[in-house]
Amino acid sequence: MLARTLGYGLSGVNGFAVTVEVYAANGLPALEIIGLPDASVKESRDRVSAAISNAGFAMPIARLTVNLAPADVKKEGPAFDLPIAVSILAATRQLPEQDMSRILMIGELSLDGSLHAVRGALPMVIGAHESGIEDVILPAGNAEEVACIQGIRVYPAHSLQEVVYHLRGKEHIPVQIQRTYQEIVNNTKPAVDMSQVQGQLGARRALEVAAAGGHNMLMIGVPGSGKTMLARCLPGILPPLTFEEALETTRIHSIAGKLQPGAGLMVTRPFSAPHHSASVASLIGGGTNAMPGAVSLSHNGVLFLDELPEFSKQALEALRQPLEDGIVSVTRVHNQAQYQSSFMLVASMNPCPCGYFGSKTRKCRCSQHEIRRYLDRISGPLLDRIDIQIEVDAVPVKEINQDSPAESSAEVARRVRKARELQQERYRGDGIHCNAQLDARLSKKYCPLSQEATAIMHLAVDRMGMSMRAYGRVLKVARTIADLRGGETITTDDVAEAIQFRELDQKYWH
Repeated sequence: MLARTLGYGLSGVNGFAVTVEVYAANGLPALEIIGLPDASVKESRDRVSAAISNAGFAMPIARLTVNLAPADVKKEGPAFDLPIAVSILAATRQLPEQDMSRILMIGELSLDGSLHAVRGALPMVIGAHESGIEDVILPAGNAEEVACIQGIRVYPAHSLQEVVYHLRGKEHIPVQIQRTYQEIVNNTKPAVDMSQVQGQLGARRALEVAAAGGHNMLMIGVPGSGKTMLARCLPGILPPLTFEEALETTRIHSIAGKLQPGAGLMVTRPFSAPHHSASVASLIGGGTNAMPGAVSLSHNGVLFLDELPEFSKQALEALRQPLEDGIVSVTRVHNQAQYQSSFMLVASMNPCPCGYFGSKTRKCRCSQHEIRRYLDRISGPLLDRIDIQIEVDAVPVKEINQDSPAESSAEVARRVRKARELQQERYRGDGIHCNAQLDARLSKKYCPLSQEATAIMHLAVDRMGMSMRAYGRVLKVARTIADLRGGETITTDDVAEAIQFRELDQKYWH
């Protein structure tokens, strides 16, 4: 007898439908899987056989052929275990004859018949929903991940036995109550609050400007000055993810297997902090199956590179293309994929190898040659792509012990959100949503300078030796500063503050 069920595979950040066919024929007992399966799919023969027996059903003594269609697309991962097992039971008449081609089934089977969560459940369910599928049976560990997808009926199952009883109509699995995205957002709090940061008024201001315009940022300072804590505060003052952004972000993390079992849709902006020993492949993406890297896991969020000069030159230079394009193309022998990578780059570094060059508290012990060699690990083209550069010094003891509380993330976030709303309204028909995404044409249109401000900009270019890219980035930062005060025209004060955020380029590298 022939039986069919519906599974889903993954290709990049998208899911594709896979028809799971099982034909039971007389002959020597065997279970053969065809349709371009990878090793993990082939191994499902043993998992499925044990799961069917241990769940209380009969593993048929027959020649079973399992076909995964379309046969010319590679199938990866253990998510096909559940539809294969159900198809076998249906082909051997242990399930009543019914049309299961409109029920999506995904899940990895344990040997005892229980269901384990799988990676990529969200893009699979989204793909099925876009194809008109309304019923989804998946592991309970993946149910929260798809709780915000409206217009589908989700049946969270714990075991193969539950699924079979449900399909028999014997014991129905309760339908999960889907929730609105706003309900999840309202219950979310930032992991690190800016009220925990004492002092550092200049750095706090720079962080606010960076968040308001989506600008890249570099912090240079002595060890222990709070650079990492400042960076970790950034997701808490950025505007919350929109529903579309949350779907994009969660899809990438789900595909990469970074979502914890039981985790729901991501509502806070991601914060990725790879170690400085990270390879190019781990940053940009790679592996035999072209998995997303740190830049893609930072999509719609923050990529934090601590100890920037300690990263390999190849890894740093590889960042230039995703910083400009917002997309990473990963090509490997067995697969190729495009991953979105629109992120804010926040980097920190010491001013010298020992960390105390220019410090007011400790003397630097590095030679000029050592300092120059250390700083030269950061190339000029990469520096040009960083809009805001600030110096962070150690906080005086009197500021650490002051009684007055620092401004919280919620207060800063309100100003940031107001500035972002201005930008979204301004760029509604231009395909961008923040100042950092302005190109030369749009900068000319939306960044009007007063006559005095224009004169200051020209003077800064002459004295600081700015490239045209650096000039454009100063202009975009000035536009953000004007938005924070609600101004339409960029004034001399806005330009002066934006130029201050580029002074470290002149101090350390020229």
